[in-house]
Amino acid sequence: ITCPGVLLKDKQELYLSVFVLGEYKKTQCVPAVFPVFFQEKLVFEKAFTNIADPGDLVKLLESDTAVLELIQLIPPVGKVLATYEENTRDFLFPDPKLTHGHCGLEREILMKRSPSFTGIAPKLRFSTISLITDSLLNSGRSHIQ
Repeated sequence: ITCPGVLLKDKQELYLSVFVLGEYKKTQCVPAVFPVFFQEKLVFEKAFTNIADPGDLVKLLESDTAVLELIQLIPPVGKVLATYEENTRDFLFPDPKLTHGHCGLEREILMKRSPSFTGIAPKLRFSTISLITDSLLNSGRSHIQ
């Protein structure tokens, strides 16, 4: 996460929380100095037991929201510095961009800063890899995982 020219008044550590497919995960805490580096892989897995048509999966992902929050460990519960929200389909499967790089794996987004966060909006650089598999349940009905 980059945020040129921004110095945080509070020195408590930062972490990134991610909510995707109904699952919440967070990164390890890092020092509160930009640029912030999270060298982690967060894995989210979801089985959709009542979906056999890929079109239905697309609709479900479009109605779901992925939420990312940059949080500072200020007691008692932490302080949200910036957020990013997007429907899960577009978050996992962004439109192809006309950019150079590694097949569009690396992405950059601007987070929306909270009212208490001074300075410019943080820019988050990350990549996503999605794998969809088709499997059979014991009852003989298929589902997409």
